[in-house]
Amino acid sequence: MKNEILTSNIENLDHIVDMALQLWPDNTEEGLKEEFIEKLKSEKDQIFLYRIENEFAGFIHVAIRTDYVEGAGSSPTGFIEGIFVKEEFRDKGIARDLVKKGELWAKSKGCREIGSDVEFHNKESYNFHKKIGYTEVNRIICFLKTIK
Repeated sequence: MKNEILTSNIENLDHIVDMALQLWPDNTEEGLKEEFIEKLKSEKDQIFLYRIENEFAGFIHVAIRTDYVEGAGSSPTGFIEGIFVKEEFRDKGIARDLVKKGELWAKSKGCREIGSDVEFHNKESYNFHKKIGYTEVNRIICFLKTIK
């Protein structure tokens, strides 16, 4: 079985969008397509795909942030904007390999730190981050009110 991590491009956009819809089901295919087309053109974003034989098993979207990143002491800071591995490929080290690739890319862009976040209820993602060496730096609950 041949495994490889590829730098994404417009030719594999549909594969990225298919997986992104599983990660962010509240989005639309059209919206994600537009968003990822912009990311593919950006110097501050990189998307890597993990391929096993002829099937894409997962992806990571890493960005360079120059605005404040919670807990970071330097700028620019790399940031994991999203990571996803298809269910049938989980627990095989794929996410860990994707994160390592993202970290190397961020380091090549001048970053000394890389951040990430998880939704409060997402225990699986929280445990994954802890397992691969990330340290929790803060917890935040955000509020919003419509002003009438």
